[in-house]
Amino acid sequence: MFLFASPSVFSQRDPVLKQIDLPHRYYYREMYLPQLTTGPGSAAWLPDSQTLVYSMAGSLWRQKVGSYDAEQLTAGPGYDYQPDCSSDGRWVVYDSYYKDAVELWALDLTTLQSRQLTSGGAVNVEPRFSPDGKRIAFVSTSFNGRFHIFAGDFSNGELTNLQRLTGETRSDLPRYYYSEFDHEISPVWSPDGSDLIFVSNRGHIYGTGGFWRMKAQPGAGAHEIHYEETNWKARPDFSPDGKRIVYASYLGQQWHQLWVMPSQGGDAFPISYNRGFPPFFKGSFDSINPRWSPDGRKIAFISNACLNTCLMVQDFPGGTITGVHATLPHYRNPMGKLAVTVLGADGRQTDARISLTGEDGRAYAPAYAWMHADDSFVRSERPFEAHYFHSNGSVLLDVPAGKVTVEVMKGFEYRFEQRMVEIRQNQQAGVVITLTPLKLPADAHSHWVSGDVHVHMNYGGAYRNTPQNLVSQAKSENLSIVEDLIVNKEQRIPDIEYFSDARDAASTPDTLLLHGQEFHTSYWGHLGLLNLMNHFLLPGYAAYPGTPAASLVPTNADVADLAHAQYALVGYVHPFDSTPDPAKDPTLTNELPVDVALGKVDYIEALGFSDHKSTSDVWYRLLNLGFHLPAAAGTDAMANYASLRGPVGLNRVYVKVAQGPLKINEWLSSLKQGHTFATNGPLLGFTLGGKELGDEIKLPAGESKIKFTARLRSIVPIDHLQVICNGESVRNLKLNSDRESADIEDTIPISRSGWCLLRASSDHPEYPILDLYPYATTSPIYVTVAGSSPKAHEDAAYFITWIGRLEEAAKANQDWDTEAEKTSVLKMLDDARAVYRKLQ
Repeated sequence: MFLFASPSVFSQRDPVLKQIDLPHRYYYREMYLPQLTTGPGSAAWLPDSQTLVYSMAGSLWRQKVGSYDAEQLTAGPGYDYQPDCSSDGRWVVYDSYYKDAVELWALDLTTLQSRQLTSGGAVNVEPRFSPDGKRIAFVSTSFNGRFHIFAGDFSNGELTNLQRLTGETRSDLPRYYYSEFDHEISPVWSPDGSDLIFVSNRGHIYGTGGFWRMKAQPGAGAHEIHYEETNWKARPDFSPDGKRIVYASYLGQQWHQLWVMPSQGGDAFPISYNRGFPPFFKGSFDSINPRWSPDGRKIAFISNACLNTCLMVQDFPGGTITGVHATLPHYRNPMGKLAVTVLGADGRQTDARISLTGEDGRAYAPAYAWMHADDSFVRSERPFEAHYFHSNGSVLLDVPAGKVTVEVMKGFEYRFEQRMVEIRQNQQAGVVITLTPLKLPADAHSHWVSGDVHVHMNYGGAYRNTPQNLVSQAKSENLSIVEDLIVNKEQRIPDIEYFSDARDAASTPDTLLLHGQEFHTSYWGHLGLLNLMNHFLLPGYAAYPGTPAASLVPTNADVADLAHAQYALVGYVHPFDSTPDPAKDPTLTNELPVDVALGKVDYIEALGFSDHKSTSDVWYRLLNLGFHLPAAAGTDAMANYASLRGPVGLNRVYVKVAQGPLKINEWLSSLKQGHTFATNGPLLGFTLGGKELGDEIKLPAGESKIKFTARLRSIVPIDHLQVICNGESVRNLKLNSDRESADIEDTIPISRSGWCLLRASSDHPEYPILDLYPYATTSPIYVTVAGSSPKAHEDAAYFITWIGRLEEAAKANQDWDTEAEKTSVLKMLDDARAVYRKLQ
């Protein structure tokens, strides 16, 4: 009966650096791999201990501490990162992202010419010269697509005799966010060149592991010198005397700070204490990527305390902090200036999302803007993933001479705009773009208000987000409501300080920011908790093996009860990447059908960080059994990431509310009633028998011809517009010639109780929608025909089998704290199964 098979579109929009074979790529890509930011990303010292070479905006730069002059050393064709300098000051080794790979290059500072060191299409990162400059250690995925340490001999711009120094070990630990294969990352040479220290998760379930030391030879044994939970960013560095190691740690706090420990291991202490220069940001922030100067008197590091990323130098000892700012950049290639102004339909400057691409194919943004990158792209469309930044509608920046492509987007209610601008050397060009709103029908009594019910303001990314900036991001996306779901990232909960039962003070009359919670239990499935009125639920997870939260209790049903006691809404978020088959999958543990049967669920993310069509397969089965389950949408955008599934509002739900001031309680109440449609672009309208979304229509016995209206407006072409009733397409609707609009009135025959909704979809990705494919769905309109009740025996049997899998897993689980916990969970499952048996 189901309409969706495994779609072929996944092969068209593929992840960035898809050759890496590790789970949860959105974490390691942002937190470990170098990212394109307009501010500095990493730095290395030249031998004089006064001059730094650092990556910024995809190029390498050289700058003396205390000077405002910065010299650009590289300018493409790819994006260049992670420099390290040879001890004689001649060479800089770095990694460059180009042609779907990250390869190592060497820059000769005497000629400013670069030579490629590696080839083969792997991801090669974190290169480090040995103290004598004769070897380079680095991390590569060239062996089985996973992170291991390699080394080679370096001479006169060539890298030879490459060897893998670390083996590959499969762990039997129950990891979830990390591979079953151990990794080794962040190698650094001891000052005498004999040893390497690196970070590895050998023997650990959570985090990226502890600090290990080994001889710098293939197959040499390694021993762990220090363990604490790390999360990709520890990046140790030796002091020149070899006695100490500086690294980044979030031990006991929510943000990374610089710590030092003895080089043989032992007790560590912090040395940065959330101090920045100048004090742009009051509060906690990250200090990462430390590098000790050759004279041992300074530590350079990257901070996100300055509203962007920035390069700082701390005296050690002493503590004086000096900022290194590229106030006067000196470019390698001819440059000009571009001014972009974005106007609304009223002629006033307006917030918007902007993408700028130079003739060199690289992305550009103002020095103060946060550059963001898409997490996937279609290779036939572009050489790199799309990049963008948010703006108040007026920007001025340096760009290469030549043609620059300007793209502007503001949510789904305005046309996507593209312009080409010619830039002449040392001259300024300008472009004014006026946004064109889609023609949408007006309603004197109500209107549709958009919201993203699944956003994370801060989640371990490159930037330090604030409520004020998150509201600005939402404004640029024409998003009215943002639900920031506070959640743990391993041991820390980055935004716990912002939890509140009221809207954030940064909210405006047209843009509301709320701080809720994501309950983070991967065993039972993640929950969104909207509008908690008293307190944050702790611990924020269950079923974490090897921790005090190893028990399967609290279940999601328990959590839903706790949340409902605080008058919150409870929803299942990013439900399914593929359609579950309980008859064949013994590892199925998602609790959704149990909680729906027991009346615990207020909404489902019909669009989210999952496959929308697979989610619909399960959602339709639940609707067929008579359950009322509204559609919502949440992007799961990590809004402080440089590389993310996003932006904020990529997946959003439109909720119908009365005209007047924006009120969150009214919006949430209407969402719970199902007056919604969820979308990543197409805008829908649907009525059935004069009833609206979420309503119920009652019909006499027998077959009736019922009038429906269907409406579509879209910023991209759509392939299919369908009326779906009881899981079947009952009408394929004809789109207008542009495939971006439709206004239809017709009838459909209805003879049995059930539900109907309107769905729009496409078979392929459509830029600028940065999702798998364009997709939108309304919530159902429910139908009751006299003398008829929903009949879905197959669907009931499907969920009974599903619950049987949950029961098998619960009985086999050994992590219960008490026998009473196990008994209560088995009873919960049996109660839910009884509901489905009555529906057979």
